[in-house]
Amino acid sequence: MTSQSGSEAAPILVDVRSPGEFASGHVDGALNVPLDRLQQDVRALLPDQSADLLLYCLSGARSHMAMVWLQQMGYSGARNGGSVGMVAMQTGRAIRRI
Repeated sequence: MTSQSGSEAAPILVDVRSPGEFASGHVDGALNVPLDRLQQDVRALLPDQSADLLLYCLSGARSHMAMVWLQQMGYSGARNGGSVGMVAMQTGRAIRRI
């Protein structure tokens, strides 16, 4: 949610699906961090552990798992957005293909 002054930053969108799934359609502006690489790659890709992270996948199951892992790693702003379609609707962003 953005404040009336617009000072609140939009969340960082993190797609935890495979690169192939990401290429077939992802929310515009999302970062692809596949679930199987998340624990190895996240500190380099997302060094700010207090950042607002909105995670998503195909159904919300993998993004839930990613949220739990990230919270255990100290990422206090990690939250599950559910599916790619849900996040696109919530953020008003288009779904793009590579």
